[in-house]
Amino acid sequence: MKHRIDIRGNLIPNDYKWFYDWFEEDSTCPRDVQKVLDQVVDGDEIEVYVSSPGGVIEVGTEIYTALRSAKNVKIYITGRACSAASIVAMASYCEMAPTALMMVHCVSTRPSGNHSDMEHTAEVLRTADQALCRAYMQKAGMTEQEALDMMEHETWMTAEQAKERGLIDAVMFEEKEEPGYMVAGEDFRLPSEEKMNQVRKMMKGKADAKDTSVFLVQMEILKLKGETK
Repeated sequence: MKHRIDIRGNLIPNDYKWFYDWFEEDSTCPRDVQKVLDQVVDGDEIEVYVSSPGGVIEVGTEIYTALRSAKNVKIYITGRACSAASIVAMASYCEMAPTALMMVHCVSTRPSGNHSDMEHTAEVLRTADQALCRAYMQKAGMTEQEALDMMEHETWMTAEQAKERGLIDAVMFEEKEEPGYMVAGEDFRLPSEEKMNQVRKMMKGKADAKDTSVFLVQMEILKLKGETK
């Protein structure tokens, strides 16, 4: 069974959900995600669709942790995955629409107080950046400095750019390429998966037929391989 989770609008704490719902504004809180996860049983698949500008970092990390702890999760970025929403996208296998955008940046806040308060706030923000960059590091295999530099520059990425950095696994709607192998001759080609499946079916059918010779089976296999006409 498949379960769908929509990460849309601002990422907000549970206690604020009623306010956004009242004004019919898209939003996502941890409780929205957990309600779906509570219905999942072993073997079920979870599809997560992300189109969010981000929001509260604690909410992003809470949703990230919930999805990271679940099994059979596939994430699809359909619009944008910015700020805290980009953290959510790091939780599992992820594909991104070719027209979508991802943005990562440093944590921000609105401090108040004297110079000591400001210095303390800056220290807290640096610590938060170091904590959040772990999501990018674990997903893409980048170093801490690489992740922090990316955040420091408020990096916007297309699907291809996000894939090049290792932040997503694939671009949606791209054709899946068959694995390549080193070969000795230019004309050599391994049979496609489709042809091999055809031969498997034919071999099974011929094995069940008592009056079919081995020669005829071999001839049909050669035809599928393209070695006879």
